[in-house]
Formats: sequence, structure tokens, C-alpha cells
Amino acid sequence: MAADIGEVLVPYMPTIRVPRSGDRVYKSECVFSFDSPESEGGLYVCMSTFLGFGREHVERHYRKTGQCVYMHLKRTIKEKATGASGGVVPKRRSPRVVFDLEQNKDFNHEDYEYEDEAKLVIFPDHFEIPLPNIEELPALVTIACDAVLTAPSPYGKQDSESWEEELKHSKHEDNLDQLDNGVRIPPSGWKCAWCDLRDNLWLNLTDGTVLCGKWFFDGSGGNGHALEHYRKKKYPLAVKLGTITPDGADVYSFDEDEAVLDANIAEHLMHFGIDMLKMQTTENVSAVMDMKPRVSEWEMVQESGTKLKAIYGSGYTGIRNLGNSCFLSSVLQVIFSIPDFQRRYVGNLQRIFDYSPLDPTQDFDTQMAKLGHALLSGQYSRPPMKSDVIEQVMKEENKSQQQGMVPRMFKALVGKGHPEFSSNRQQDALEFFLHLIGLVDRNSSGTDDPSEVFRFLVEERVECCQSRNVKYKQRVDYIMQLPALLEAASNKEELIAYELRRREAERVKRPLREVVRAKIPYSGCLQAYQEPENVADFWSSALQAKSAAIKTIRFASFPEYLVIQIKKFTFGIDWVPKKLDVSIDMPDLLDICHLRATGLQPGEVELPDISPPIVITNQGKGHLLNHFMESPDIDESAVMQLAEMGFPLEACRKAVYYTGNLGAELAFNWIIAHMEEPDFAEPLTLPRCGEVGGVDVGQCEVGLSGGAASTRNQPPEEIVAIITSMGFHRKQAIHALKATNNNLERALDWIFSRTDSEDESEAASEDDSQSHIAAETDTEPARPRVRDGAGRYELFAFISHMGESTMSGHYVCHIKKEGRWVIYNDHKVHTSEKPPKDLGYIYFYQRLSY
Repeated sequence: MAADIGEVLVPYMPTIRVPRSGDRVYKSECVFSFDSPESEGGLYVCMSTFLGFGREHVERHYRKTGQCVYMHLKRTIKEKATGASGGVVPKRRSPRVVFDLEQNKDFNHEDYEYEDEAKLVIFPDHFEIPLPNIEELPALVTIACDAVLTAPSPYGKQDSESWEEELKHSKHEDNLDQLDNGVRIPPSGWKCAWCDLRDNLWLNLTDGTVLCGKWFFDGSGGNGHALEHYRKKKYPLAVKLGTITPDGADVYSFDEDEAVLDANIAEHLMHFGIDMLKMQTTENVSAVMDMKPRVSEWEMVQESGTKLKAIYGSGYTGIRNLGNSCFLSSVLQVIFSIPDFQRRYVGNLQRIFDYSPLDPTQDFDTQMAKLGHALLSGQYSRPPMKSDVIEQVMKEENKSQQQGMVPRMFKALVGKGHPEFSSNRQQDALEFFLHLIGLVDRNSSGTDDPSEVFRFLVEERVECCQSRNVKYKQRVDYIMQLPALLEAASNKEELIAYELRRREAERVKRPLREVVRAKIPYSGCLQAYQEPENVADFWSSALQAKSAAIKTIRFASFPEYLVIQIKKFTFGIDWVPKKLDVSIDMPDLLDICHLRATGLQPGEVELPDISPPIVITNQGKGHLLNHFMESPDIDESAVMQLAEMGFPLEACRKAVYYTGNLGAELAFNWIIAHMEEPDFAEPLTLPRCGEVGGVDVGQCEVGLSGGAASTRNQPPEEIVAIITSMGFHRKQAIHALKATNNNLERALDWIFSRTDSEDESEAASEDDSQSHIAAETDTEPARPRVRDGAGRYELFAFISHMGESTMSGHYVCHIKKEGRWVIYNDHKVHTSEKPPKDLGYIYFYQRLSY
């Protein structure tokens, strides 16, 4: 018999591999479904690629690859036999547990045991070889089988606290030099000191400089200014703003080139006015004194104390929590309740699976289709058998019968390369929603992009308060952010009385049994949204100087699905993170037609299309210098002296600037020497040094006239990725960047200012000469794809957050399906009796068809 089995395997020996270090063995989840060894058909693991397949998908892989040898894994969960006294037999490991898998947390392991079965299956005849079978199998096959059976989980970094355990203490934590320069960091309103970015910002713990981080593979991130600052100054440690909590913060050591722990982080932050110790104390007091309000929020959002009816079947499948993954579950439940996403992924399921790459675990469309089908098919949401229910009642058990599915493979893919979503920490559901929409957009064909249902155009109108000139600009957005203003509360007197009682209870260390929330009318939030806001550091092109300005925001288009975020999270003046405990009467029906943008009105004068001057400093070399920056210091009195002589104003400004503000006489000599040059009266434009995007820096090409030599390089891929993520085509992005000398903001203005699309093929040449760029400027690419319509909506879903911070707590979502509200709380899906619409964090509205 041994010889027979060996002969059977001989033709397939070249296809049987032993897993090497770095190989991922997917033996707990099918790559096309959520079948596992515990499923009825078990799981088939390819002995060449180590991918796992459920029974209905293994044939596809065999036909596509010709791979014939698979290991079939089947796990059966059985109740332990009872002893003479009625209790279970003393726990011992079953001798039939032969492969290493995560244990099913639904079962008490004192009462249940696993029985595992493994065998080799040879396709297409389904010839089976039971395992273990050391005597009959060739040595190589035995080694390969043992390696697969004992291989660790491919999702190690998703295990609890695994990310944190990898961090080491920095060698600089005890001897970090901190400059006594008087820098104090405010609790909000941060901005990179070298560019205009306000996200992914890092605080250098030596000198207090706030700079942007590096680029990520998905196009997010910053311009790498924090790293460049280290290369210049050699200040080693930086902390990421927005991650500072009572438990610590994200610290990076440029010198050690890795994320680190800083045992003295509280002291280092205190140097810049960030009191982490006070944050810890305040939060501890809150935990003790305000326990009842916190429990009340959890009870109301999860509808605790109400007997909720479990729902099963298509569209009512829950998602199991992997440990702080509820943010992902809530967003996905809402996303796949939208028909466009259902058609894109579930409607094209077979085509996506048939054309998936050889490694489907790394294909976004495949994993989205897999997850969407699991949520909508009802395959993982089946009601319990009547016999099981009777048995539960007899045993007086109350174990949830809702199975749900475990999205480990999906979470690993969408979080890949992202410092937050690849970790096991709790995340902001809104940030994940935007991250997911970006992935959908980048992986769609353009004509079949379901993320279009959320996309809309925003019109920003900026008015110079001094000249009264205006500037209109459009940008792409996916969310409407409504401020929650406590001063708009309708129960102010009640809040004041409650605050007095709360302080007294805190003083005498007595728990407060009641909770009073600020009741803010939706109309007050909407009014605050549409009010003009002041623009900081506005440079007026009409005045050629800084001026006060106001900005108003309107909808240039209305999306098919409107996403509204309530801005509940903020920081106190003492850096204590706070969540506003507010109740907002969000309406079921919403009409925002009055927020439709109007564009330039008769009688309005546009601000001249002149960019503010850019200062080139030593810091600027090698950086992305294409953002608007503060205007340089120019002696305006000297400028006016020259202008009164009859010279053009811009020429006078350049003369004073290029002579170092040394007086009108030297500036006059500069004018005489350059007045015959063709760009004499052109606005001041400073040179850019070398390349951008992290490429080596060359020499600055500077002419005495102040003109800058045009770059002869392809636009940086990082900037191209930003523009394409907004819904524009790659050619549009490249043309716009070339036409504006790789200036991101001007490139976006360039795209929006050209409403009619023309043939882009004439501008496809790679020649970057000045004349060709001028020709490309005449090309008018298409606008981003939006689905404009009326601004009347109906609420169909909302996501709620419980807890003190987006970095902790829990998320659930409520979705209106088949005329009733349903609550999705991880893997538990029930009818909702009292949906807490006033306590939501993110609201989803669908456009009305009438």
C-alpha cells in the first residue's frame, strides 16, 4: 500500500512545496468566501500556493492553475461527555487536534472539544490520503504536510497587542535635549511649518517644530518635511499630533528609523505645554465620577434593556469583532446597503472571481466581492434549528446563535501599509470610510465607480474684506461636517444647573445618578455650517499684501448619498481630549437645496490670478515647494517710492526683493538694469530647486529677473496620486501639473477652471519644453464624475460611537431596511425598537426620487 500511495504522488511531487520563512499559509479562511475548517465542507489548502478554498471554490482554482494536490482540513466541535456527577469530564487536549487554528470563542472550552481531520486530496478524481501517514508518504510530502499543519496564522499583526509588543524603548528617552525656545503647542489648528498640510503632522520633541510626515503607498500622508528637518538638525524624536492620549502617543525615532516607546513622553510633552499627566488625572476622575453618564450612552445606543428580536438571512449578516474592529464593521454594513456597491461587487461576483490574480488575498476587488456576498447572501446568517433552541431553553443557556463572519483577510488587505489601520488599535470610523472610498476609487475602472454616489463638488467663495474682490474655487469632497455648538443648546438653564450638581458631586466624591445632555437643534448646526468664516493669513492678490478675508462654502453639486459628520470630538485648552455629549434632532427628511452654489454674480470682481511670492530658504531645498506660502518680507515704503516714479508695481516689488530690502536707490538701479526684459512687469515668482518627491536636489536655476526655470521632469507621482484620488483621470492630473509647474493647488484650480472637455491626445507628448506646456494649458479636461441632482434627502443609516475618544470605545450602526430600523452590533443583528437618531456620529442620507 505504501508503494501504491508513493506511486500515486510521484507525478505531483514537483507541485508540492514545503512552506518557507515568509510564506503565508491560509488554513483558516477561504480566499473567496468565509468558509473555514469548521464549515460543513471544510477547507482545502493548496500544497503549492498555500491558499485556502471552500468546497465550492476549490474546483475553480484547480481548473485555473492545474494544481492537483490539496490538504483538506475539517474541524468538528463536540460537547464533552458528562461525568458521573453530571459535570463534564476533566479538560484535556483532544488527541485528534492535529492542526493549529484559532479557537472559536463562541464555545466554552471547558465544555467543548475539537476533533480535527486532515487528509490529502488529489484532483480531479478526489483521491484521498488520510493524515498523518508517515509510513506510506514520501519524506518530502510528510515534511510539507507537517509544516502546513503547524504553520502560524498569517494575521499575526492583527492579534491583540502584537503591534505594541514589537516596539522598543528609544535610546534617546533619558537624555533627549529640548530647546528652551518658549514654543507652546496649541490643542488644535496645527499646520506644517514648511507647507500648508494640516494632516499627518509630527511634533519634533527637541525644538517643537510641527512638520508633516512621509508619503504612504495609497497617496495619503505628507511631504516628508519632518524627516528632512531631522536630516538637517539631527533632532531624533517626534510625536504624531492627534495620537496623544492618557495612555501615551505614537513616537518615531528618525535616528533609530523605527517607531519607539518613550518612557518620559509626558515630561517631553510638558515642555511644550501639553500636560499628559493632567489628562490622565482628568480622565481618571471622569471614569469614577461620571460612570452613570457613560453607561447611559452605551445603553441608549445599543438599546440595552430592550428585548430585541434577532434577524437572519440576506442582508442581515453580522461581522465579528477582531478586537477594536467595530469601526470597520459599521462602515461596511452601511456601504453594502447601497445598491451601487452591491451591483459593482456582488453583481459581478463570478467575473471578479474568474479574473482574480493568482493571489486573491492581495486583490481589492476580490476581497470586496467576497465580503459583499457574505453580507448579502445570508449564508452566514442562518436561524438556529428548532432542536437547538429547545436544547438551549432546557439548559437555560443564552448563547447567541448568530454566527457572522470574521474579516481577517479583508482587514489585513485594506490596512496594508497604513500605520493606523494595519494596527489593532481602535480607529475613527469616518477616517476609515474615507480611506475605503479612496481604495474603491483607485481600484475602479472609472465608468463603474460606486464611490461616485458620495462624491460632490464644493464651491468656496473667498472675499477680500478690504478690496471686496472675490475668488471662487471648487474642490471634491465626500462628507458634510456639521459643527455641534454648545451655545446653540435649547436647554441651557438645565445644563447650568446640572453642571453645578456635577461639580458638587465631584467635590464630595459622590456619584451622580443622572445625565443631562445638551440638546442642540439641527437648524442651529446647519446655520453654523453656512455662516462665513474668517480666513487666517490670507494674501490678497488685489492688494499684493495680507488682508482680512471671509470664506463661505456651498454645494456646487449634490451627491446621490449625503454623508454628514457631527463634529463631536475636540480638545480642551488643557489638551484633554473631549467628546461633546450632545443630542441633535437630526431630521428623517432633509432639504438643503438653498445651499446650492451660485458662482460669480453680476457686479462681483474676481481677485487677480496671481500667486503669492514663494520664499526659498535653506529649508526649502529638496521639498515640495509648490504650496502657497506666506509672502516674503518686502519694504513696502521702498516699493511705493519706486511706484510713484511710474514703474509697474510688480517690477518695484521684485526690485526691492532682489536687492535684499536695502533701500530704494539700489532697487532703482536694479530696475534700470532689467527694465528691457520681457518679464519685467510680471509678478514675483521665485525659483524651485531641483526635483520634488524625495528625489536628489540639484542646483537652483535663478535669473536676475526672478523667473524660475521650468522643470524638465515628469510630475511627481505622489502629487498625481492626490489628484487622481479626487476622481480625475491620470492624464488630467499630469497636464494640469505640467501647466502649473507642479503646483498642486494651482493645478486643481487649473482643472476646475476648464469646464468643457476637449481631446487630450494632442497633449500626450512627453516633451516638457516651455512652448509645449503653453500648448497644454489650452487643453480642457473633463470635470470629476459626480451625480448631481436635487438636495432633498431621507435618512437611511447612521453610525454611533460610545466612549470618550475615537481611539477607544465602540461603534454600532443602524440601517433602515424593508421599512424597519435594524441595529448591527458586531455579529449581532436585531430589529431596532428605539433607534437613537439624536446620538449618531455619522449620518447617511439618500436622495429622494421625487
